[in-house]
Amino acid sequence: MNAIYHQGELTVQALAGVQELASRIGKSIGSTIPAAAQDFLCRQPLAVVSTIDRKQRVWASPLTGRPGFMRVIDEQNLQITAFPTVADPLYENLKFNHQIGVLVIEPATRRRMRLNGAAALLADGSLHIKAAQVYANCPKYIQAREWEFRDEQTILDQSSERRSRLSGAQQQWIEKADTLFIASRHSEGGADASHRGGDPGFVQVVSDELLVLPDYAGNKMFQTLGNLLTNPQAGLLFIDFETGSTLQLTGAARIIWDPARVQERAGAERLVEFEIEEVLETTKALPLRWEFMNYSPFNPK
Repeated sequence: MNAIYHQGELTVQALAGVQELASRIGKSIGSTIPAAAQDFLCRQPLAVVSTIDRKQRVWASPLTGRPGFMRVIDEQNLQITAFPTVADPLYENLKFNHQIGVLVIEPATRRRMRLNGAAALLADGSLHIKAAQVYANCPKYIQAREWEFRDEQTILDQSSERRSRLSGAQQQWIEKADTLFIASRHSEGGADASHRGGDPGFVQVVSDELLVLPDYAGNKMFQTLGNLLTNPQAGLLFIDFETGSTLQLTGAARIIWDPARVQERAGAERLVEFEIEEVLETTKALPLRWEFMNYSPFNPK
């Protein structure tokens, strides 16, 4: 295994013809949390985490709390004091597999960072995470939003529903989405959580069991696609920023390189087909609401 990248990432970088650039950019990946990143984490109210269940399926889950719910213990250890929804498989997953990927975004400033490592469940229900990879990402495709915290009591009447296919309302939700979070994993590289964004409609709903995502120009490291190349299991998370409801999907992803198909999607360099295995919708899942400010100037038109 490469000191920075695993073989899946190296293969995608080669296919994209960016090996040299990726090698240079990869030097920004560290195993410790820089001081600026520590301050950033402590100011945020939301983290998206990637975990693996007993069937080896991958899930993307939201964790929320008032700023300070993520506490940096030292330069390699992070504690998150937050609790997933009752139906979310996150806690059960971590009892089986300690790999975790953490993504934190500040939409108003379009700053984001990723922290991948191993998590331990503490007696009080909080998570202790030891970092293995820490790095920042570029601001592309992040829609600017301001957040506000609602009374945590508003989530007490939340409800969850599991399905094997998307309902009509869920398909409409996805068709209007401008943001999603994608979770993936590699046997050596661990779990990872990442972000995808675009103008509404950037995710194509082919059917109640199949989505197509465009892969726009990014940081050239290809952590997500490198994982998917070696392990198709993936999870998607959609957040309704106006109501706090969430839509979690787990299934299998496949990278599409065919130029004829790719050119049909403006700005796409590749496509990712996502075949749905299970759907988990939770109404009023989060005590956060976001006010839309503007779309990313990088969004393809």
